[in-house]
Order: sequence, then structure tokens, then C-alpha cells
Amino acid sequence: MASLEGRLGHHFRRPDLLREALTHRSAAHLRNAAPRRARQPAARRGAGSNERLEFIGDRVLGLVMAEWLLERFPDEQEGALGPRHAHLVSRPVLARVAEGMDLPPVLNVAEHEARAGVRQMANVLADAVEAILGAIYLDGGLEPARAFVRAAWNEAIVAQAQPPKDPKTALQEWVLARGLPLPAYRTVQVDGPSHAPRFVIAVTAAGQSAEGVAGSKRAAESAAAADLLRQIV
Repeated sequence: MASLEGRLGHHFRRPDLLREALTHRSAAHLRNAAPRRARQPAARRGAGSNERLEFIGDRVLGLVMAEWLLERFPDEQEGALGPRHAHLVSRPVLARVAEGMDLPPVLNVAEHEARAGVRQMANVLADAVEAILGAIYLDGGLEPARAFVRAAWNEAIVAQAQPPKDPKTALQEWVLARGLPLPAYRTVQVDGPSHAPRFVIAVTAAGQSAEGVAGSKRAAESAAAADLLRQIV
């Protein structure tokens, strides 16, 4: 735990917050399913997992990133800042941040999920990063949360010389330029608690398909479009 705190740049006064941030819902489910004493109420779905911390971490990330972008690009307006922000808080970028801090080995997941490779899934890694940020915020406030984001996302923001195009827009422009039909999006699955839903969206274009997973339908469509662009461009 100490080595992870070193990579995060934050020493937790409440280590339980960090443990919760690293707990996938599969591990929490097994713990909650253990035999209970008589009349002990059943745990709510997801209780003890990192879902609640992910919820607040997502909001903290949005605020801190918006603040940073305003500071770094003082001459840009919302039309350029919006795509920058959307890219930097996207699942693929969060997953790369997780891999950069060697997060997969320390995630607490159920054994069967570990065998299935859940620790390497982009959405699981992204959720864990948001949960860690939420834990840092609750443990120390906005300043250490801001310091964590600026250190962990520095490479990503420096590499962003020009505002990126939204993946949905880029995919649409790509197919139109080739006289192909517009991309078709389809909702594959919606699950998760009401405060942290999980959308799985599929997109088909140019005879190929891809899926995206995110906490909103719009973000999942964007993730699907980005994955399909990687396949066809």
C-alpha cells in the first residue's frame, strides 16, 4: 500500500478509503454474500465496492480538468476546450493513466474475474482511477486531488497540441468522405446502480463494428466510435 501511495503522491490518513477505491464490485459481492448473523440486513448491490468513490471522483476530475484547461489554453473558447476535456476524461485515457501507475496488480477482484482478465479491462481500470481520485479528495480535499490529476495526466495534456475531434464527428466525416452510410449506434446493455450506470453501445460503419462502455450513453457512443476508428483508419 505504501508503494502505491508513493506513486499516487498522497499519503492516506484514512487507508480504508484507498482499500475501497481498489475494490471491484465482484470482490465486494463475494464479501457481502458471506454467511450473515440472524436478522442482519442484506447489503445493497455494490456496497463496499469502489462505485461510490467512482461517482465523486468523476465529478472531481471534470472540475479539476476544466480548471486546468482554462489555465493552459487561455485563448481558446468552449468549442475547442470541450473536445479537449472530453478526450482527457475518456475511458481510454483513464485506462492509460491506470497502467502508468501500475494499478492492475493491486486491484481487488474476485478470483474468477481475475482469471477472466478483468484487471486489464479499460472500463475497470478507468473506474478505479476515478475511485482513487474520489478517495484522495475525501481524504485530503481538493488540493491533493488537483496535484494527483496534474501529475498523472501531464503527459496526456502535453501531447494535446491541437483540440481533438470528437470521435463521433471524426467517424461521421470519415464515412461521408467515402460515400458510405452514416454510422449506426445501438444500445447493447445498460446496468449498474442508478448513481453509476454502465452503458454498452455498439456502432457499425464501413462493414465493421465496435463497442464502447461508459457511464453515460453519449460517452459510450464516443468510446465505440473511437474504437471503430482505430480499426478502420
